[in-house]
Amino acid sequence: MPPPLAERMRPKTLTDYVGQAKLLGPDGSLKRVIKSGQVHSCIFWGPPGVGKTSLAKILAQHVEAPFSSLSAINSGVKDVREAISNAKRTRFFDKPSPVLFIDEIHRFSKSQQDSLLGAVESGVITLIGATTENPSFEVIPALLSRCQVYVLEHLSKEELTALVDKALSQDEYLSDQDITIEEYQALLLYSGGDARKLYNNLEITLQSIDTESKVITNEIVEKAIQQQVVRYDKQGEMHYDVISAYIKSIRNSDPDAAVYYLARMLTGGEDPKFIARRLIIAASEDVGLANPNALLIANQVFDIVHKIGMPEARIPLSQGTIYLASSPKSNSAYAAINKAMAVVKETGNLPIPLQLRNAPTKLMKELNYGAGYQYAHDHDNNNTAMDCLPEDLLGMSIYEPKAYGSEMILKKYLEERSK
Repeated sequence: MPPPLAERMRPKTLTDYVGQAKLLGPDGSLKRVIKSGQVHSCIFWGPPGVGKTSLAKILAQHVEAPFSSLSAINSGVKDVREAISNAKRTRFFDKPSPVLFIDEIHRFSKSQQDSLLGAVESGVITLIGATTENPSFEVIPALLSRCQVYVLEHLSKEELTALVDKALSQDEYLSDQDITIEEYQALLLYSGGDARKLYNNLEITLQSIDTESKVITNEIVEKAIQQQVVRYDKQGEMHYDVISAYIKSIRNSDPDAAVYYLARMLTGGEDPKFIARRLIIAASEDVGLANPNALLIANQVFDIVHKIGMPEARIPLSQGTIYLASSPKSNSAYAAINKAMAVVKETGNLPIPLQLRNAPTKLMKELNYGAGYQYAHDHDNNNTAMDCLPEDLLGMSIYEPKAYGSEMILKKYLEERSK
């Protein structure tokens, strides 16, 4: 059985590589590095299927450096140390340092990342990490400071189309077949800018056509992909559906369902830090000011999960999930910022009221900056009747508190203040 199409079409040289023109174009920052003949430690940050692994291999090949790779999902500190030892044995003074590629480096714990520091700093290895997560959150500062971060972007419609045409004309198995693509839209839509997914969907579609002459249309692609989705559902894990069910169960104050979907994700191998981040979002968006402590709890859960990892991380995740699901709910903060941003978009940069402006210079004071400002703490109840919104927005209500949980106290206070 041949390897998957995505593997068969993996680019071997920069000439074969498609996409990332900002990095690899004539004036691209990474192109300049390649021209120098040297490769430094770096991190490729971008969505799945844009060529992070392929680019790392091409860079190592270009400078004729030994290449080895680890997956952060399956590797521990022992594997890292073994890879570094192997790099020391293959390193020669007149050759570039061996390249160690770590896929999904954001899944490495702090101790695993610490074990890389010495080798990176001394030049024993050139580290190339790949991540789909923001490295400023997931990579320890000491390691991040020794790496250049390159941001890779989703492939464009034109680039994805070119990849399909290239596969049909150059792949050793597809080039001999009678294949016609009448419509590309569905193939591109279901790929989501992911070249690997694009190739997988192309293979799935071709396998679903049992005629010798194969014609691909949007309808045929959609039918083939839907059949594949059904089979995947039977295996039990649909990433986006399960996380959606998890968040909506928390929102609906159903701790039983929320913990169940949490277990589905953890059993399916979901990154616990991804779940913890979603808890923080839910604490603000759905629980909000009805229970302000929810945000503190969610943030603590994220810190704990980041420190201890699985399998112990399942316990604070469960605790945080139950706490949020059992809390009173309010989306007033979420609604308020959305409304405020819509107002700003519609009205632009309205003048700040003079009484609220800072007056650090004599000229500003002469222009009445700060004139009429009332210091709230000098008044009864720490409150004044001073207007703070721009003149064109006076009287507008942006934050509308709800009468649930702790927010009921805020609502009563603001109602009293408005009198």
